[in-house]
Amino acid sequence: MANSAVRRWSLGIVSMAAVLWGAGAFAPGTQANTPVLAQVAPAEVQQLLTELEAAASSRNLDAVMAFYSEGFDSDTGFDYAQLRQTLETLWQQYPDLSYDIELLSWQANGPGSYTLETRTTATGTQTRPDRTLTLAADTTSRQRLENGKIAYQEILSETNRLVSGDNPPTLQVQLPTTLTPSQSYSFDTIVMEPLEGRSLMGVAVEEGVTAEDFFAPRPVVFDILSSGGLYKVGTAAAEPDSRWASTVVIREDGMVVETRRLRVE
Repeated sequence: MANSAVRRWSLGIVSMAAVLWGAGAFAPGTQANTPVLAQVAPAEVQQLLTELEAAASSRNLDAVMAFYSEGFDSDTGFDYAQLRQTLETLWQQYPDLSYDIELLSWQANGPGSYTLETRTTATGTQTRPDRTLTLAADTTSRQRLENGKIAYQEILSETNRLVSGDNPPTLQVQLPTTLTPSQSYSFDTIVMEPLEGRSLMGVAVEEGVTAEDFFAPRPVVFDILSSGGLYKVGTAAAEPDSRWASTVVIREDGMVVETRRLRVE
């Protein structure tokens, strides 16, 4: 076995990809409590989404934060100040990070109050002296808008993948998205390519979703894999919660870190 440190940025970055997009999708004049499909959103909604997407893809922190209420809160515990600090750190690590947003649905809850669901994808690279890391993030989220600003956000689903190397392994990850309290579950990672005499190392990690842990280093111990994957059994928390479940697989020609959100509800 080998010891190695896997940092929090490799496991929880997708949460930040989604929070950038809520402010753009509001729908004046829509009947309260009636969901509206994205394709009927007014032109001004699409314009705001375009402006927010451009601000984030250019890493303009002041412009992005102007879309958030100073009282912003989220299901992961990020407030306005923590969000700003985390985005600044994230963009320092991934200076070419770019975003794309799809508006899935929206509804008006009352004067100046709206709810929407979005799907956000983000891609970027981090160059280090010994390797290049490529990030791909995919998040679906629900936002509450108050007076044209994002007041609250909840992550509905998220997957991120961080890869490096000339030929990183191709993974098939099997993990439920939602669990009931204390439910047993399987967390399986299958490497699709034959081993062909090559060695694999890997580890599965489950962690809490908190603002404090987002960039905190996490030393982990990798196991040498005798078969083509990782096969773990876990038990959900006894109370409603959100967890990050991550799988890390290392081969001589590449590495993959894949993280998914696991909701206990």
